[in-house]
Amino acid sequence: MFGVLVPLGLVDRVVTAPRMCAPEVRGHVDMGGEVRGVVEERTPAEVWMRRHAAQFVRQITARNRLPLDYSVNSLRVVDFIVDGVRKGKSERADVQHVLFGLGAYTGEVLVRRAGAQWVEFDADQRELFGQPVGVRMPDGRVWNPLGKVVKRFEAGERESVRMLYLQLHGRAPSPLACEPWSA
Repeated sequence: MFGVLVPLGLVDRVVTAPRMCAPEVRGHVDMGGEVRGVVEERTPAEVWMRRHAAQFVRQITARNRLPLDYSVNSLRVVDFIVDGVRKGKSERADVQHVLFGLGAYTGEVLVRRAGAQWVEFDADQRELFGQPVGVRMPDGRVWNPLGKVVKRFEAGERESVRMLYLQLHGRAPSPLACEPWSA
């Protein structure tokens, strides 16, 4: 069972992903325009992170007119938001829920635009990255979008969420538009 401690407001609580995962067809479009592929089960990490990213986007865009549309260009907005939070001289613990939401959003952009897949890190990866989940690229490499957002907060402009996308190896955009999944 996938569980992670996520600060929400002033109260921390354990949030657990659902046990059931929705199937997804991954494949390609043949010459006749028909989708060919295999049905894969979504992992609990994928289901949970996609839901978290969608909820975060709904909440933050309800109060602000931010163009968080899951495009690669929207990663500049993520950098901008993190810089604003940073300039507010906030302590990391006070804004951890915002950083986690922006990290989830960043990972979801990688999923939708670069062919990545959400994965739960093993114990060694958790220790290395300091995060419970990340994304795996089609070439097998794993990346840490949650940690990248934290680095932007801590180091400022030396770290860029948008540059993370541009540096990714093994990007393989899907020929099919990846639409949000909802339960």
